[in-house]
Amino acid sequence: MVNGKIIKVCGMREAENIQEIESLQDIDMLGFIFYPKSPRYVYELPAYLPIHTHRVGVFVNEDKQIVSMYADRFGLNYVQLHGNESPEYCRSLYSMGIKIIKAFSISHPKDLKNVYKYEKVCDLFLFDTKCEQYGGSGNLFDWNILHTYNGLLPFLLSGGINSYSANALKEFKHPRLAGYDLNSRFELEPGKKDPVRILTFLNELK
Repeated sequence: MVNGKIIKVCGMREAENIQEIESLQDIDMLGFIFYPKSPRYVYELPAYLPIHTHRVGVFVNEDKQIVSMYADRFGLNYVQLHGNESPEYCRSLYSMGIKIIKAFSISHPKDLKNVYKYEKVCDLFLFDTKCEQYGGSGNLFDWNILHTYNGLLPFLLSGGINSYSANALKEFKHPRLAGYDLNSRFELEPGKKDPVRILTFLNELK
């Protein structure tokens, strides 16, 4: 954590890179994408999985049995649902003891109107930039939209956060802001993160 905020790095794939990023100490969550259309898709079990940080598996409109299988195989601490999953879908996983992060794509205040249906069947929300694909656009959205969110569930802020975002993030305040999700803007190539860029960002955030 940095200043009491969760730091999640998403889109990990290579064993050496996973160890490198985990060793930065302030990292709380490392995300693995199990969506075949993503350039960061994890197609095989890495030789190393994080020990000191929470493991998050990212899925898009996946069959519940497949999600459960990956959760077991990878020892996932959280499942992040990035598609059009219903509250009922989330409830069925939640009732199995799986912790849920539900992602929502945001471009207008109206995009927040359905999130309240998910509050009792999720552990965290994640607010990302709306785009044609399911996340990973590398673009920011207007964070001021989130001031219309008055729910009880904490959220992670995602979408286009980069190594120059630290000052803007420190200025953005919300009572339910739990942390930040870092992905494409910190990459050397899809699925491989730049530890120098991440460390610089974390130091500036402090």
